[in-house]
Amino acid sequence: MSAVLENVGAKAAEKIALENNKLHKRLCRLVGQAIGDFNMIEDGDKVMVCLSGGKDSYALLDILMTLRERAPINFELIAVNLDQKQPNFPDHILPAYLEKLGIPFHIENQDTYSIVKRLIPEGKTTCSLCSRLRRGILYRVADELGCNKIALGHHRDDILETFFLNMFFGGKLKAMPAKLVSDDGKHMVIRPLAYVKEEDSERYAEVKGFPIIPCDLCGSQENLQRKQIKGLMREWEKKFPGRVESIFSSLSTVVPSHLMDRDLFGFKDIKADGQANPLGDIAFDEEPCSTPATVPGIIPLQRGQ
Repeated sequence: MSAVLENVGAKAAEKIALENNKLHKRLCRLVGQAIGDFNMIEDGDKVMVCLSGGKDSYALLDILMTLRERAPINFELIAVNLDQKQPNFPDHILPAYLEKLGIPFHIENQDTYSIVKRLIPEGKTTCSLCSRLRRGILYRVADELGCNKIALGHHRDDILETFFLNMFFGGKLKAMPAKLVSDDGKHMVIRPLAYVKEEDSERYAEVKGFPIIPCDLCGSQENLQRKQIKGLMREWEKKFPGRVESIFSSLSTVVPSHLMDRDLFGFKDIKADGQANPLGDIAFDEEPCSTPATVPGIIPLQRGQ
């Protein structure tokens, strides 16, 4: 009987190991694809990997270290953490982890926590100010360390949540790009996890046993708009599998002539010149998809409306 149980246990362990290996390969493939698609990392780059202590930044560093060993180009990685002096922050965890990895790192100590708490009223969202302060400090540190690329751990779901936040609350079609130059024109910001689903990042953190450090500033704010959007997306994916992926794909398949931004497309100057245009209007064309009448808040248009 014991031999049977041991055999069952061995098969279960083998299956888990296989799934974990597939997850690692998938993350490496997706990160490598994003880097290639957007030319994020080039030969001779020195990349500052921003490590917050959260699951995503740990995954980012881990995968980049793997890809660096396999890449046909040479580039450097240096992990950087901003210690914002939050109460009870375990400042020994990251140095111990990074020393064990054997990767160069820098811990920047700046008390942004006190600034945020002093300027933001109790109960109000702290993320915006905290993010601006943090980003400014990281730009300075990148200059001091001689890094020409700044890698952030935002994943696919972060990008989509930002897209919906801007659309629902800001009236803009604007997301979080995979690669962007800072407003001062001096820093290149990259997001190598752009194609990675949050659920994969969460699972990878469990597999690797990353020493997660929670954020006492934003982690205590339960009614953030971003959390509402996250819940909406998860509900969509549960009820309509593939919908979130389709929305993400739409961010890289933009048809300016079918939007309404007059700065993006010259609507005032277009003329009917008699030349065929595959993007032109087609009378009574079939809808690209049917909208289920059961979706709350969405009323399907009838033909002729």
